Amino acid sequence: MSNSNKPNAVFWVIGIIALLWNIIGVVMYLGQAYMNDEALALLPQAEQDFYNNMPAWVTAAFAIAVFTGLFGCIALLLRKKIAVLLFTLSIIAVLTQQIYNFFIQDFVELGGLRMIGPLLIVVISFFLMFYSKAQKAKGVLS
Repeated sequence: MSNSNKPNAVFWVIGIIALLWNIIGVVMYLGQAYMNDEALALLPQAEQDFYNNMPAWVTAAFAIAVFTGLFGCIALLLRKKIAVLLFTLSIIAVLTQQIYNFFIQDFVELGGLRMIGPLLIVVISFFLMFYSKAQKAKGVLS
C-alpha cells in the first residue's frame, strides 16, 4: 500500500468518535431491550405506552442499526471495506426505526427538543455511510 492510501489523523478521530457514538447506541438498545418493570413504571405514561406497544420489527431494526453501526466502526478502524456495507445496513435499519417513531407510533409526541436526537442519529448514520464510501474510493479501506 502506498503512503497516499494511509489514513490521516482526521480518519482516526472520526473513527474513534464514531465508535464511541455507536457504543452509546448499543448501551441504549440494551437498556431498552432489558428494561425491567420497575424502571418502566418510573417513566411517564406515554413513554410506557410507547415501549409496551413497540412492535418486534422496530426493536429488531434498533438492534440491527446499533450493532451494524458498531461493527462498521470497528471495520472502519481496521480499514476494511466491509465497513461500507455495514454502515449501509445500519442506515436502512435507522430509517426503518425512525419511520415508526415519526409516522406510525402515536404514543409519544416527538416535537421540539425531542426531535433532535432522532434527527442527529439519521444525520450521523448517513455521514458514516458516505464517509466510508469516500475512504474506500480513496483506497484507505481494502
